[in-house]
Amino acid sequence: MHFIGDLEDTILPIMVFSIPIVAIVGGITMGIVRTMTQSRIIENAQRERIAAIQAGIDPSKLPPIPNTDFGESTDVVRDPEVGQRRRTNGLMVGGVVTLFTGIGLAVFFLFMDAGSNSWAIGMIPAFIGFGLLLSAFLVRPRGGI
Repeated sequence: MHFIGDLEDTILPIMVFSIPIVAIVGGITMGIVRTMTQSRIIENAQRERIAAIQAGIDPSKLPPIPNTDFGESTDVVRDPEVGQRRRTNGLMVGGVVTLFTGIGLAVFFLFMDAGSNSWAIGMIPAFIGFGLLLSAFLVRPRGGI
């Protein structure tokens, strides 16, 4: 029976850490497979289009090449202003979320332990959020958003 207790002490920490590792590796693998699949769909559509053009079909009568969920990322490549606006919006959203997370942490620790200065822990994410908002202000398109 002592062996089972030792086994629990050895296996349990490994199991606890394996869950996030598997989740992270799975997420990264899923992203890679998705990107490769989308690229393959576009590549096959381009090959079909070239073959149709070589066979003498009018290119204007062919269906457009599928965009396969790349969506706005292709617009960013084509239009730098769109890319700049998206970057600014992303920085603003991240900044607001991080700023208010820091403020929330500071208030939480202030009420939980009123006698100490542990509330200052919330200032770290709050200042990061403020920095993101400042960078969003600096990289915004000059014509406005």
